[in-house]
Amino acid sequence: MEVIRTDFGIKEALTQLGVKEINQGTSTGSNSFSNGIILESYSPVDGKLIGKVRTSTREDYEKAIGHASSAFKIWRKMPAPQRGEIVRQFGDKLREMKEPLGKLVSYEMGKSYQEGLGEVQEMIDICDFAVGLSRQLHGLTMHSERAGHRMYEQYHSLGIIGIISAFNFPVAVWAWNTALAWICGDVCIWKPSEKAPLCGIACQNIAAEVFKSNNLPEGISCLINGDYTVGEFMTTDSRIPLISATGSTRMGKIVGKTVGERLGRSLLELGGNNAIIVTPDADIKMTVIGAVFGAVGTAGQRCTSTRRLIIHESIYDNVKNAVTDAYKQLRIGNPLDENNHVGPLIDKEAVEQYKAALDKVIEEGGNILVEGGVLDGEGYESGCYVKPAIAEADNSFEIVQHETFAPVLYLLKYRGDVEDAIDIQNGVAQGLSSAIMTNNLREAERFLSVGGSDCGIANVNIGTSGAEIGGAFGGEKETGGGRESGSDAWKVYMRRQTNTINYTENLPLAQGIKFDL
Repeated sequence: MEVIRTDFGIKEALTQLGVKEINQGTSTGSNSFSNGIILESYSPVDGKLIGKVRTSTREDYEKAIGHASSAFKIWRKMPAPQRGEIVRQFGDKLREMKEPLGKLVSYEMGKSYQEGLGEVQEMIDICDFAVGLSRQLHGLTMHSERAGHRMYEQYHSLGIIGIISAFNFPVAVWAWNTALAWICGDVCIWKPSEKAPLCGIACQNIAAEVFKSNNLPEGISCLINGDYTVGEFMTTDSRIPLISATGSTRMGKIVGKTVGERLGRSLLELGGNNAIIVTPDADIKMTVIGAVFGAVGTAGQRCTSTRRLIIHESIYDNVKNAVTDAYKQLRIGNPLDENNHVGPLIDKEAVEQYKAALDKVIEEGGNILVEGGVLDGEGYESGCYVKPAIAEADNSFEIVQHETFAPVLYLLKYRGDVEDAIDIQNGVAQGLSSAIMTNNLREAERFLSVGGSDCGIANVNIGTSGAEIGGAFGGEKETGGGRESGSDAWKVYMRRQTNTINYTENLPLAQGIKFDL
């Protein structure tokens, strides 16, 4: 089989990353084992086969759990700053592999090469964050009501962390979870998206090299591949105290219910239906940049992609014209060509969902401003390239109430003051990212205050798409309520313990209770 035919150095990148023609789908590093069926990975860029992996069987999974359990007993006893040193080395290895890994992300997922590099940079950044955090896993000290007693709380490693990631960020979200889990003393089992399995293989190879060079057990990082049935191995397994799952709201509800039934923990980062409010005091140029990148970046396949543009009626036509004019400048094509702005959707199923959304908005009475459509011909042989579309709509439309994972932007008009716009923005089931474009301080503060945006992320004069690793990432309502990455998100990967020490010769009871013998 000819694995790759391309002018962008993909074959060389795969070689550097140790990604072979046929890979084992279950791995703890060099100790690879899989007996499942073959899963083929085709690139949405050109429709060609990149490589194959074997999916994990139940037997394979049990072996991975065994390796992870054994590794946890060793890893959790290593002082956190020493674990941080291992994460530092992993971050340095990512720096070395940034270009080939970024190319693989771009080619297997379909996002632009610059976005692929940016995703690897997020991995590096979270490693840097985690290294510092490894010396700051603070608990609190409290004053006891009993004389001669000391109270404090501390955090302990949780155990095996199960990570289920989505195709749109095939490496960064894993790293967000893994880097923090590792410094907390946990070990990880990862099921990457079946739509981007080779990215998972590449990351596992990089991590395994670091652990091997430090004489550490490979089971600190485990990989399993397959569809949702493989994910069910983790969600139903009481040996995994925490499942971190990224994906659709539909998937998250299933995971949350399944894990909840066994009283496990879930960290859910699910769908978004993100809006930018544009007030009369907005800077139109900034608005256009934020809205267009938010809507078409990653071909609209980010959970933080801009879906709705809520514009005040007094400037509606000006903003509409500016945004539609900007769409005329978009270049759609091979994402590894840095001259292009928009790459393909992940697969033909996504294309059908995109087409159905445009049909639905017309059926509900919307008006198409920038026509969509599927591109064909030279350069578009995969059948996954579509035109970013803009439609005038109403927030009450059923299609607007749902997340369409494609470059479809809805323009909505509001009247009155900023509270009316906030009501429209909040009037969906999802609550991930939000933004307001305004130079009016009062409007900005009202947007951020109690009764303002109900999302986990609320921005002023920047778009909805993209986030820095220093802040906790996640959202409310049907977005799941989980938080990953920065701030104190590390606490979800640990168990909290309250300790009381009596250093007297007496045993007084709390609340003044008397119990004399």
